[in-house]
Amino acid sequence: MKNKERSTAERQPPEYYYLDPAAAYVRGTSQLQGAPSIPSRLSAPPLEDLSDADKGELIQIGQDAELRLKKFKRAFATMPRIRRSLGFLRALAPESLLDVGSGRGNFLWSCLAEFPYLPVTTLELSPHRFEQHQTVHVGGVQRLTPVFGDLQAIEPDAFPDRTFDVVTLFEVLEHIPDSSAAIRSALRLARRRLILSVPSKPDDNPEHIHLFNEEILTDLFNENGIRSVRFDYVPNHLFALVTIPS
Repeated sequence: MKNKERSTAERQPPEYYYLDPAAAYVRGTSQLQGAPSIPSRLSAPPLEDLSDADKGELIQIGQDAELRLKKFKRAFATMPRIRRSLGFLRALAPESLLDVGSGRGNFLWSCLAEFPYLPVTTLELSPHRFEQHQTVHVGGVQRLTPVFGDLQAIEPDAFPDRTFDVVTLFEVLEHIPDSSAAIRSALRLARRRLILSVPSKPDDNPEHIHLFNEEILTDLFNENGIRSVRFDYVPNHLFALVTIPS
């Protein structure tokens, strides 16, 4: 009964989802796991060659197979912190992006839809989340490059200095034990800008091991050679925007 209830709850019209990552996830799941079964007219062509109706059909196949597709819902883009994040990027028009700790993809899928030609690399420490992103890549979103790794310990031979035009850490830093090491790595990887967000007040999430404010973040950046940081707010969240010295 529970599976039936879940299937009914997740059955939404295709326009409820971001079509490309949701359809790619269904195709990638089929390729990597052998199910669900997908007709070759939907599995063989490049994803970008499929029509919206084709992608909607793929989503329906995924729903029939009870795949968890709610992580691709468009409603995430209405969240204030997601809107503000996308606004920062629109002003920057980045050439490449590293998104650290993309998680279930609240920002990631919105970003891919907002910037249809932007190459995005995700750095993910959770094997489960990395596999989800890899499934979307395998299913046809080729400009998404998932990488499994730890920002605190990322080595220069993995990514040279200034590899990415912009680096983002949205709702990530509060989870990382060594905040200074994470900031140091992010600054090394960014060519032009680093943008991060953190909770601005205490909450009941047991995985949040730090609470930051402007003063603490300023000290962290100063430790790593950054003297000027711009701060911004949306309800319950603090943003820090850093310009990387040339």
